[in-house]
Amino acid sequence: MNNRSVPINTLLPHLVYRNVAEAGTWLTRVFGFSELYRYGDPVSGILMQCGNAILMISGPREGRESPAVAGSCTQTLTLFLGNGDQERVDAHYAHTRQQGAIIVEELNETIYGERQYGVLDLDGHRWLFSQHARDVAPSEWGATLANQPH
Repeated sequence: MNNRSVPINTLLPHLVYRNVAEAGTWLTRVFGFSELYRYGDPVSGILMQCGNAILMISGPREGRESPAVAGSCTQTLTLFLGNGDQERVDAHYAHTRQQGAIIVEELNETIYGERQYGVLDLDGHRWLFSQHARDVAPSEWGATLANQPH
């Protein structure tokens, strides 16, 4: 069965923002998300999409705060922008920087083959925007595969 109100079957992150409407506008303008739907008056939740990524944003509740209020970030969200098109992540980085977002990791190619950069959003959530730059076996950069002889 499919549910059009929850359109994915893998992972749907929920992020808390102090001002949901403002966050929706910011995520659209700076990161390129689009709004699928919103609810509440005032707005208390927005389902957003960027490429294949779906995200629910909502306001604070008891026991849930944004990193800006909590004083720390507890997770990083990685959004994949596509494969093999280096210009896409470069253009996204340039746009995000031009919009004044706080870059916490400059655009780079990692040892594990990703071209990525890190940024904080308006409420202190940490994001990585990434795309596959090359195919690298985990063993080539020092990772150990689970359930494999060492």
